[in-house]
Amino acid sequence: MEAAVEKGDVKEVAELLRQYPDFNVNVVLDAGRRTLLHRACDASHRSAVIPLLLAHPGIDVNLEDRDGCTPFLIACFFGYTPCVREMLKDSRVKVNEVTNHGHTPLSRAAWNGSIGAIKWWVASGREMDLGTPGDAFKPDAIEEARQNIATEVVTLLERFKENPVETRHAVRVELGLVDELAAEVFAMVVFVSDGLLQVRKPVDTTPTAARFFRIATQLPLELQMVLCHRVVGSAKEIISGKDSEAAFKYLAKRI
Repeated sequence: MEAAVEKGDVKEVAELLRQYPDFNVNVVLDAGRRTLLHRACDASHRSAVIPLLLAHPGIDVNLEDRDGCTPFLIACFFGYTPCVREMLKDSRVKVNEVTNHGHTPLSRAAWNGSIGAIKWWVASGREMDLGTPGDAFKPDAIEEARQNIATEVVTLLERFKENPVETRHAVRVELGLVDELAAEVFAMVVFVSDGLLQVRKPVDTTPTAARFFRIATQLPLELQMVLCHRVVGSAKEIISGKDSEAAFKYLAKRI
């Protein structure tokens, strides 16, 4: 089994799990106390076998190795984006565990400048504990990135700290995880509120303003509130449905 996981051989791993349903997938492989899941998270080409291991009824997804590293931390530390993406899909995976040396998956990813892994984490909507400055057992991920001059990571995490919902949606747009029309509305609102809008030609015969309003009001309510804040200003703490409608009508007139 270990050799099949090392190769990232999906067919062989699947066949072995089928043949030996009672196989101990949590078996310790080496002196570092790493398991098959640790090994699967240790290289991008092994990411395809991760779902097979996660689906095994006996798997412990949060086992720690000798240094207190979980498989998820291993994936984050090395910046193996496909592995991080697969692990984030499983709600059992604890994403903010601290190692024996006071590291977290996010702090390690930030230190190494693993921007791809962090983007998928942001986009997933999973909890993201940015840490606390000066706390050895809850390290500040932004400071870790600054120390290693991971500028792109610093920028993303600072944006996320200031406005997690808007940042999450922006990353989803970038990664192609949202409806194309919803992404266009999001971009228009941000550009208008920043004074950067360049009017786009509609892809259909619907007048641009009407099309914009129709799509905007179909967005998830959480996102509507965020976009509305961009229009009416952040000083207003409570945004109602009517506020959103009025804001989008105002924007539609400017398109």
